[in-house]
Amino acid sequence: MSRTSILVMNGPNLSRLGKREPEIYGQRTLEEINNGLVDAFPEIRFGFFQSEHEGALLEKLFEIEDKGGWSGVLLNAGALTHYSVALRDAISAVKVPVVEVHLSNIYAREEFRRKSVISEVCTGVISGFGVESYHLGARAILGLVGKA
Repeated sequence: MSRTSILVMNGPNLSRLGKREPEIYGQRTLEEINNGLVDAFPEIRFGFFQSEHEGALLEKLFEIEDKGGWSGVLLNAGALTHYSVALRDAISAVKVPVVEVHLSNIYAREEFRRKSVISEVCTGVISGFGVESYHLGARAILGLVGKA
């Protein structure tokens, strides 16, 4: 049986984790979150991609579709969650399961953050568990590919 592979994609401002509003997003940096996933799930091959640019995220999703090699995607789209129809369309165009993750509970935040335009085309949504949101997302993908 082939090894499960998960690409963790992070959008705008997530490069600032650990510095930006730690009372909301926590003290850990994105690198620490990524390393924590690798340590917690040695049976999974992880890849990591972060961009401040919407187009780069779209291109990465299309690359996944065209080249294959990934069992699933964990996506924290950051602010793009709330308004990017282009990202929504890209997610709906790929066959690989995409699990939307958020560190904070977006439904308990400002009004404009309570609406995700990508949720309807993602396989599932995990929100509000801090760093554990990424871990729960990895477990969800394992379950989806029958390796939980």
